[in-house]
Amino acid sequence: MEKIKPILLVEDNEDDIDLSLLCLKKNHIANRIDVVRDGAEAVDYLFGLGRYKDRDLSDRPAVILLDLNLPKMNGLEVLAKIRGTEKTKRLPVVIFTTSNEQKDIAGSYDGGANSYIRKPVDLKQFDEAIRQLGLYWVLLNEPPPPL
Repeated sequence: MEKIKPILLVEDNEDDIDLSLLCLKKNHIANRIDVVRDGAEAVDYLFGLGRYKDRDLSDRPAVILLDLNLPKMNGLEVLAKIRGTEKTKRLPVVIFTTSNEQKDIAGSYDGGANSYIRKPVDLKQFDEAIRQLGLYWVLLNEPPPPL
């Protein structure tokens, strides 16, 4: 039996974290949700550094939900680290942000993002976005094999 992979939520806004966790639970997404609150912590988590030095790196996220506006290291810098390393370059990354700036959208896709979703401000739309994200990336998408 295949182990259920975690979802990595990279988000610094506590309200967005709480809302994302609530919507994932409400929509019966059974995956463990690992939350990191800045770009540097995301890198530490993914590469087993700092407080994550003992993390089992074979426990790869099913998907990374990555905000762009993060302290310490922004989302595009995190994306560059993910795509620039052989062991992580295939991980599915969904940019999940409030920005609708064309430069952010272009930069995300140019940097190798698999998807770009603007966080809805309406609660029902936010819930629906999380529901669809969970269904697609956790249930329907066939993840790439590790390198």
